[in-house]
Amino acid sequence: MKTLAIAGCGKLGSIVARAAASGLLPGYELTGVFSRTAAKAEAVATMMAEAGRKCRVTGSIEELLAMQPDFLVEAASPAALREWALPALAQGTSVVCLSIGAFADDAFYADAQRTAAQGGSRIYIVSGATGGFDVLQTATLMGGAEAEFFNEKGPDALRSTPVYDDTLQTERRTVFGGTASEAIKLFPTKVNVTVAAARASVGPNALNVKIQSTPGFKGDTQRVEIRNSQVRAVIDVYSATAEIAAWSVVSTLRNIASPVVFV
Repeated sequence: MKTLAIAGCGKLGSIVARAAASGLLPGYELTGVFSRTAAKAEAVATMMAEAGRKCRVTGSIEELLAMQPDFLVEAASPAALREWALPALAQGTSVVCLSIGAFADDAFYADAQRTAAQGGSRIYIVSGATGGFDVLQTATLMGGAEAEFFNEKGPDALRSTPVYDDTLQTERRTVFGGTASEAIKLFPTKVNVTVAAARASVGPNALNVKIQSTPGFKGDTQRVEIRNSQVRAVIDVYSATAEIAAWSVVSTLRNIASPVVFV
């Protein structure tokens, strides 16, 4: 039985915990949780207790890592991942991460890879609200690949960003065009999937990203296209909510533990 910990007990972390409580993660025991909002961590522990499973609430990430979990699910923020990943990986705890925007930083990405190799741990970059990492990697390995990412959002999803103004409520507009590295700097919590797709393919400085705001639109459209001289692939995913990101963590954990692995 592998031990599992969750850092970040908001909506996405709670979905992963619920999957563990309901038996969808055979081979794993959720032993500890941490959240900067303590009440959210307590709610997860209560849910686990109601399912007849013990789960400890910790007061800090250091206390959580001191439990020596085999896997740490990060469901917090890119800033949190930058703070937590290296200590976890160094002690041999593999990290399943959602806040992949942190890996747009080449130096941090290299440090994380080196630390994981030295610690005997792994970094699992989940597909979140996109997918097709297998074909993205394959097409890139074949050589000569170019890739583009298109994201469509409603204006309300952009309210807290520098590109928002009230005209977006009535006018469809491209609000960003640039690389994945540039996109994650402008939208640090909104476009983690662009960095994930970039790391699976041509890299954050080579993946071209376009973000469109559409009046009345709800949810997200994520469409990545990759092509080389022999292959053209389009992965087009619409999600009404962000829940698919949490379920991709559940799917990844099941894949890790399964005797049959889908790649």
